[in-house]
Amino acid sequence: MMDTLLKVRGLSYRYPRRGLVLDNVDFHLNSGERVALTGANGAGKTTLLHLLVGLKKAKSGEIYAFGEVRKDEKSFVDVRARAGFLFQDPDDQLFCPTVIEDVAFGPLNLGKSRAEALQIASDTLASLGMAGFEERITHQLSGGEKRMITLAAVLAMEPEVLLLDEPSNALDTKARQHLIDTLKTLPQAMIIISHDADFLDQLATREVRLEEAKLIAAGGPDKDAVPTIEIVPEVVSKRAAERIPENERA
Repeated sequence: MMDTLLKVRGLSYRYPRRGLVLDNVDFHLNSGERVALTGANGAGKTTLLHLLVGLKKAKSGEIYAFGEVRKDEKSFVDVRARAGFLFQDPDDQLFCPTVIEDVAFGPLNLGKSRAEALQIASDTLASLGMAGFEERITHQLSGGEKRMITLAAVLAMEPEVLLLDEPSNALDTKARQHLIDTLKTLPQAMIIISHDADFLDQLATREVRLEEAKLIAAGGPDKDAVPTIEIVPEVVSKRAAERIPENERA
């Protein structure tokens, strides 16, 4: 049986000018899942990810992460260490002079010694095919290289979950496929925001969509859902189901 890593119940969020973007939303992420989170620009997709790691505070509802209710900033510190967030723009995540310093930054903040952090950073870069980039100047890298370095910086913290906000944005065809192939090999559960249908088709095991502040399963609302059910029912597309080994299917 899969463990539920993240879950929200009755989550709502309103911006002063944009209004309500999340209205009584229920959601869960189980181990082994790669969930596509889709919806129009401004629908509230990134807001939901920010709420999951405590970068924004929910107006109402409950957030469960790794078996505990999370409410205040102190409780979310642990969540941010266990849920790696890949920002939409790599330049928002890279701020050190060299690649090795950027990738080692997270392990250092988790209490690793400098020698340990540098070793973790070097090993992580090598695992992503980025060995030899350690001393490169970060701001001189290409868009695809920056994306892989931000992924290395996130993975160096050994997260249990990956939250990926438009990860293929602005990548050329080769860099995009390299990212897809890399993500396929990772064991972490993922929530992936993207407008790239083919990107999601190659990765996602199910899809949920934000529409008019409601989170619905792909293909439309579940009209037969019982009101007392706590979570959005899973809907796995035919193509996604074919990618799941037969011995793992329900």
